[in-house]
Amino acid sequence: MIAPAELVRSLGGTFATALGIDLRSMDCGERFKWLIAAIHCGTRISEQLATRAWREFGARGILAPRRLIDTGWDGLVPIFDAGGYVRYDFKTATKLLAVCTALLRDYSGDLDDLHSFAADPLDLEARLKALGKGIGDTAVGIFLRELRGISSKAAPSLSPLAQTAAQSMGYLRHGRLAAAHAPERLQQIWVADGQSPVTFAAFEAALVREGLRLRREEFRHGSSGRETI
Repeated sequence: MIAPAELVRSLGGTFATALGIDLRSMDCGERFKWLIAAIHCGTRISEQLATRAWREFGARGILAPRRLIDTGWDGLVPIFDAGGYVRYDFKTATKLLAVCTALLRDYSGDLDDLHSFAADPLDLEARLKALGKGIGDTAVGIFLRELRGISSKAAPSLSPLAQTAAQSMGYLRHGRLAAAHAPERLQQIWVADGQSPVTFAAFEAALVREGLRLRREEFRHGSSGRETI
């Protein structure tokens, strides 16, 4: 069984880091950037297209709630299109405007305030979903997954992709009981490898990358599945 740190070195760490986002920063704007990226990635498109679209937003300097609202629906759709995010451009533009409006209205545009108001991990997930129609389990799971170890309230279920990879590589056993305690078990394995709990999200992200590879192999052999991270 490959050591977790070696897996991260081989496959890469968090998706946020790959985008140049520092989730441990004191700047709450970094976490907002990651929320927008998670929403981009939460649809049935490839990671590459979602990343291209997010970078188009960054290039135009509109990765902030008020800037997104000021850009408006008619301004957002062409940005999605420029990034190749054509299939879901209308729907996701509407979704982002709803999220930004709710975040400004209820939390002064500050995701850290939303986090502070949340009573526990389940309440945090519920508050994120309440930001806008269509912000579902997939986008929220992607967002919170990379905050695991940084925030005690970030405790989403293990990604099915990471679960599949962890079982395939021998980190986890198969079965319902093992699945229920999967995040805790993987965190124990990460720390036992001499790594900090704060950086655990890098291990989970590497497992997601391996899970994506396994899913692509299945797809080539006739299976189908979502391409979200």
